[in-house]
Amino acid sequence: MTAHAPDADVLLQAQGLAAWYGAAQILFDIALEVRRGEVVALMGRNGAGKSTTLKTLMGMTARRAGRVRFMGEDVSREASHRIARRGLGYVPEDRRIFADLTVLENLDVARQPPRRWADGSAAPSWTPERLFALFPNLGEMPQRPGGRMSGGEQQMLTVARTLMGNPLLLLLDEPSEGVAPVIVEQMAQMIVELKAQGVSILLSEQNMHFAELVSDRAYVLEKGQIRYQATMAELAANDEVRRAYLSV
Repeated sequence: MTAHAPDADVLLQAQGLAAWYGAAQILFDIALEVRRGEVVALMGRNGAGKSTTLKTLMGMTARRAGRVRFMGEDVSREASHRIARRGLGYVPEDRRIFADLTVLENLDVARQPPRRWADGSAAPSWTPERLFALFPNLGEMPQRPGGRMSGGEQQMLTVARTLMGNPLLLLLDEPSEGVAPVIVEQMAQMIVELKAQGVSILLSEQNMHFAELVSDRAYVLEKGQIRYQATMAELAANDEVRRAYLSV
């Protein structure tokens, strides 16, 4: 039998992923993948395990098992900062901007060198100027301290700061949570634009409308297990699955 070469279009792949907080197991046998140029939604109610999945992929849960491959390399046991340096970006739900630093200073802190895809072609590369075109709100306040911005503006700054690391793939945790509808629309536009630039995104989300606007495929979690996976259009058309796992 001939061995198959790894699929170069698969940027991120998890197999048998499990995670614990203390003695409590939170994730059970998670398997998922994200391909180049794809937006994938990780959906489920509060407490389903969405954020823990992103943290575990990023190496941020202390006790975890299973295998994570990024850009063809096994990163299952690597520290978070090393995974980030490989080009996996993480935007946490709780923002964590530097409140005392200005918008420009927040961006500068996260700067990393440009990257290339596995085939040698240049990956998207970000500068403050390009980010201000993507986030006009931030472009109007480059000298404003992070602590004097609205929640939605801070959310945009968190995404922009992560993009300064020139990620090949972005883990985006609940971007529509707790921000005004106008900001939600801007976030959706931003994700569509990022996809057009060639950035892949794994998105933790429970807002079906938002996920539909931006996502190609979806995995649905309940109690730390993937219960359903399909294209976004198939999930949107499946009332039974949405009622069982997504309705509040």
